Amino acid sequence: MRQSYLKNAALLTGSDVVLRLAGMGLRIYLANALGGEGMGLYQLVLAVYSLFVTLATAGVSAASTRLMAEELAGRPARARGMLARLCAAALGLGCAAMAGQWLLAPVAARWWLGDARAAAALRAAAFGMPFMAVSAVLRGFFVARQRVGPNVASQMVEQAFRIGVMAAALELTEGRDAGVRCAVVLGATAASEAVSALLMAAFCRREAPRAFGHDRAEAPLHAGQRLWEILWPVGGGRCVASALHTAENMLVPACLTVYLGQRAAAVSQYGVLKGMALPLVNFPFGLLGSLGVLLMPEIARACLRRDSRRLEILLGRMVKLTMYVSALAGAAFWVWGRPLAAALYGSSEAGAYLEILAPAMPLLYLESMVDGAMKGLGEQKAAFRYSVWDSILRIAGVAVLLPRLGMRGFLLVMILSSLFTCAANTRQMLASAGLRPDWAGWLAGPAFAAGAAALAGWGLRRALAVPLAGSRWMQLAAVAAGGAGMCAVCLAAGWPLGLGAELREACLPRRAAKETGGKPESSGHQL
Repeated sequence: MRQSYLKNAALLTGSDVVLRLAGMGLRIYLANALGGEGMGLYQLVLAVYSLFVTLATAGVSAASTRLMAEELAGRPARARGMLARLCAAALGLGCAAMAGQWLLAPVAARWWLGDARAAAALRAAAFGMPFMAVSAVLRGFFVARQRVGPNVASQMVEQAFRIGVMAAALELTEGRDAGVRCAVVLGATAASEAVSALLMAAFCRREAPRAFGHDRAEAPLHAGQRLWEILWPVGGGRCVASALHTAENMLVPACLTVYLGQRAAAVSQYGVLKGMALPLVNFPFGLLGSLGVLLMPEIARACLRRDSRRLEILLGRMVKLTMYVSALAGAAFWVWGRPLAAALYGSSEAGAYLEILAPAMPLLYLESMVDGAMKGLGEQKAAFRYSVWDSILRIAGVAVLLPRLGMRGFLLVMILSSLFTCAANTRQMLASAGLRPDWAGWLAGPAFAAGAAALAGWGLRRALAVPLAGSRWMQLAAVAAGGAGMCAVCLAAGWPLGLGAELREACLPRRAAKETGGKPESSGHQL
């Protein structure tokens, strides 16, 4: 079991890093191909698209994982019947979302987004909804089978297909209107979802004899009721949050237009922030994403067993590693943000946004990790409540500050929002777990290590001034060398302050038994 766990952990971590690298490369290519206004229009389309994606898929994967795990532990014939019913339900949700987005595309483009050019892109993206929903069910099935290989393979193929088709489509539409080019980009996304679903179906067909035997499908007990009991709270909450998020994304360009006086300039600034700067800010989170996925069931298990010692260790490790990674990422973007944005996008504006957001990165990263831990502790309702309040406050902040301060107001709203949700969720997590904060280990150590890395980074930036003034590839090489040097300094400074011990425990699961008084978990799932 331990070997399977470590294999899954390695696959998740490796695939996440590769997919993030590929996604970042695609974002950079799109930013250069579409320009600031094109990226702004693309981000506006994604705001509406994400709402319908939520309607099609929210809670589907979680329901599939849970219900298939329950049925696979019993009669295989009923498990086969449950999978068929889950796929049918997902197909119905996906088709409903597709029809809704197709029919509402002209209205959403003109009245919600304020740009009629978005209608074609919304309609092109709608065709991927049914495939996306069915894929979510099949991925949940493989998670219930404790097999992540098919999910990883399908995501890799999907991303490779998407990149290839997008690149070809953008080459063929060179010089066309931004609306046309956004439409072909979203059409490529829909086609890649279809490829992923077909590949997952092939994997499922091969897995079926091992999972279900050769028995014919039987009707599972109360399938509809059990599915609804999961979809309603999970999907309903996500739909509300997604609707509020979509409303905010539609409001930002409108308020920026009031400040700037020009719609095109407002959409361009919005595209630079959302399409260029924020993907870079979120990229280092890939180092923590797999940790969060693996920690959540461990936290849930410790919570159910009321193992307060184990819970304290897991949560403390999560916070400490998150703070070290986020503090280093913030220091790196503070030092190298402008050179990196100039090398990747040729945009000084994106670099300025990176510098401003750099000090807030510990809040951004910790907020996401604590949200996952809250679900493991059974505090989903509290996390959802804070998320809704945060969205309401963000919308109010956008409406008040952006017409007066422009993009500076939006950056201020983002930072204050992260401070609110991070503080609220962390406070609730500590209270629920009965955990006392370790301020020295959580804040002082990461701050010292990141400060040392920042000083080293400024020295390296001066030493690398010549390549930073050269070609784009020389600039990227200089930034990579400087970032590697900062990582080494941060690791050396933080190792004796507790970072080394946490990394050893995270990588050597056998030692975790010593932390809990020599009582290892029966599943062997230690971090």
